[in-house]
Amino acid sequence: MELLDESIVPEHAHEVKQDAREFADEHIAPNAEEYFRTGEYPWEILEAGQEAGLVAQDINEELGGCDLDLEQMLAIGEEFYRADAGIALTLQLASFGAEIVEKYGNEDQHEEYLRPVAECEQITGLAVSEPQTGSDLAGMQTTAEKDGDEWVLNGEKYWVGNAVEGDWLTVYAKSGDSDDRYSNYSMFIVPTDAPGYEAEHIPEKMGFRASKQGHIFFEDCRIPEENLIGNEGTGFYMLAEFFNHGRVVVGGHGLGLAAAAIEEAWEFVHDRDAFNREISEFQAVQHDLSDMLIEFESARALNWRAAEKVANQNNAGYWAALAKANSTEAAVDCAETGMQLHGGRSVLTENRIARVYRDCRVPVIYEGANAVQRNLIYSQRQ
Repeated sequence: MELLDESIVPEHAHEVKQDAREFADEHIAPNAEEYFRTGEYPWEILEAGQEAGLVAQDINEELGGCDLDLEQMLAIGEEFYRADAGIALTLQLASFGAEIVEKYGNEDQHEEYLRPVAECEQITGLAVSEPQTGSDLAGMQTTAEKDGDEWVLNGEKYWVGNAVEGDWLTVYAKSGDSDDRYSNYSMFIVPTDAPGYEAEHIPEKMGFRASKQGHIFFEDCRIPEENLIGNEGTGFYMLAEFFNHGRVVVGGHGLGLAAAAIEEAWEFVHDRDAFNREISEFQAVQHDLSDMLIEFESARALNWRAAEKVANQNNAGYWAALAKANSTEAAVDCAETGMQLHGGRSVLTENRIARVYRDCRVPVIYEGANAVQRNLIYSQRQ
C-alpha cells in the first residue's frame, strides 16, 4: 500500500523524500520497538541522519547546510514519522529554533552557533513553554534582565527538546513590562554550559519515548549581551512567524502517523479470520478502512496546499493552523480505528499500532494545542 506517494509533492522535493524513505526503512523502522521499550536517546540514528544529510539541513548553504525549504522538510517529516515518531522527533529537533537565529541573528551568531549545527558538530533546541504555561506565548514568566554587558535569566522552561543533550538553545524570555504584552518578549542564545543553567529530563512519557524533553531551571543565568537575537521586544513576533512553518511540518508528523495506522490496520484485517471469514470481508471493516483513507487523503491534500501557501506568505497563519489541526487529528482518528480493528491485540506495546496510538496523542498538543489553532483559524478569516 503506497500512501505517501509523490504525486502531490512538488518535484524539487522528490529526491529528498526518497532519501528520507530509504533512511527511515534502514535506520528508523527496524529500531523503533527497541527505542520505544528502552526510552534511550537514539544517538547512533541521529549521527547516521547527520551523515546522510537529513538532519539540520534547513540551514543556509553558506553556513554548511543544504538550505532545504518548507516543502522539503514536510516531505522528510512524512517519511520519518511513518517509521517512528519518537526517533523522528529527535532527528528534527536537532536544529529546532535555528531558523530564528538564521533569520534574525547577526553574522557573528551565524558563525559561532549555526555553522556547527549545520556541519553536524552540535545540536540545539528551542525553549518556550513553561511548567504552568504552554500555548499562551504572551503569558510566559521566565525573565531576562539587563545587567551591564550581560543578560540575566531567571525562571523555568518545560517540554524542551535537547534541554540536556543540546549545546545551546534559543530561549524565549520576558525582557520588558509594557502595557503591550506582545512586545515584552525577546529571544536569546543560551549555551547549555552557561552559569546558572540547569536541566533534567522530564519523567517517563506515554509516547515519543525515543525523544527526550527537559525541564530547565535558570537561576541568575548570565549570558553576554550580544546573545540577544535581533531587537529587544520582538520575540513574540519572531515566534509567531516561526510557528507558521513549524505547524505545516507538524502536520506532516500527523500524516506519517496516520499512514502508519492505516498500513497496520490494513495488513491485520487482511491476514486474520473470524467467524469463518477473513476480517476484511466484513462490510463494517471495509467502511472503517474507507473512512481512514478518506480522512488521510483529505488531510494530506490540505497539508500540501498549506505548505505552498505558507512558503509564499499567503495568509500563512490561517493555512498553518488548518494543516496542523487537521492532519494531527486525522492521525488520532486513524489510530483509534486501527486499535479497534486490532481488537485485544491492540493493547500490546510490542505491536506498532499501540505505539502509533500513544504517539499520535502528542502532536495535537505541541506547536500550539489544536484549540488554539481553531482560535487562529477563526480570527484570521475575519
